[in-house]
Amino acid sequence: MGETLALLALVLFSSNIILTKLATARLDINIGFLISVWVNVLFAAVLFSIQLFFFNEGKFEWHTKGFLLFLTAGFFSTYMGRWFFFETIDRLGPSRASTFQVSNPMFTTIIAWLFMGEKLSWVDLLSVGVILFGLFLVSYVAKSSAKREIAASKESLMVQTSRESSKIWLLKSGILLAFLSSLSYAIGNVLRGAAIKNWNEPILGGIFGAVLGLILFSITNKSARSFLGQIKESDPKGVLLYVTSGVITISAQISVIASMRYIPISIANLITMSTPVIVTPISFFLFKNQEGITYRTLAGTILVLTGIFLIILV
Repeated sequence: MGETLALLALVLFSSNIILTKLATARLDINIGFLISVWVNVLFAAVLFSIQLFFFNEGKFEWHTKGFLLFLTAGFFSTYMGRWFFFETIDRLGPSRASTFQVSNPMFTTIIAWLFMGEKLSWVDLLSVGVILFGLFLVSYVAKSSAKREIAASKESLMVQTSRESSKIWLLKSGILLAFLSSLSYAIGNVLRGAAIKNWNEPILGGIFGAVLGLILFSITNKSARSFLGQIKESDPKGVLLYVTSGVITISAQISVIASMRYIPISIANLITMSTPVIVTPISFFLFKNQEGITYRTLAGTILVLTGIFLIILV
């Protein structure tokens, strides 16, 4: 059950990466982010209403600790993690943004071990190693394809010292944003795992996170003040893409939260973050190999799939 939910989240997250790349070409990322989070809240509210009245027969139990954990997780995942990730996709492209998430499972495993006392079997640890090595191979390709960007960035900053140039390039290139996104998602995932073990309400957990993310983004972003007016002037296809992204992301979040009830947090996160196995081949055909996908990428993809199968079958 847990593995199935994690695989569903993997497919949804991968689809959203490609969708976001298409959407950012049509609509400003700040407006798109706001649309996506609004849809998160509304769609999750509909799902919870269906659950409450048709499956729970109107019965509901409140859990304060679970609420606080879900709320804090929302700050790191729905707000910080997603904002950093949207910026990363816009600057690095879908495949590179996806492969930089290789650090996410490592962060999650370490945090879950330190603060949750979570232990993995030797088979799980072997699978984690295989998947991480596979993701490294795919990430290696992404890094090598970035050499032209690095050279161009350094050339434009010749008037500065090499140290200053490297710092500015690091900030502008999106690499720092990618790692901050990865760390934020890792913290959020561990908090969600702790929350779902205390309070089995994955849909409600998704709502709390989405509402907090919406409030924080509305407060900190100037574009939120003229949100409706900007939507009217925006590309309808871009708006539709971000609406779809909102439905997909909240569905993925609910799925991965639910999976953590049945399998270790680090394993659930590792499966859902193996997006390169789906994003890379789709990106190859949609964007005509703009990001330098090679046979090394395929080898890494096979290793990731092997690791996932080991987790599921053993």
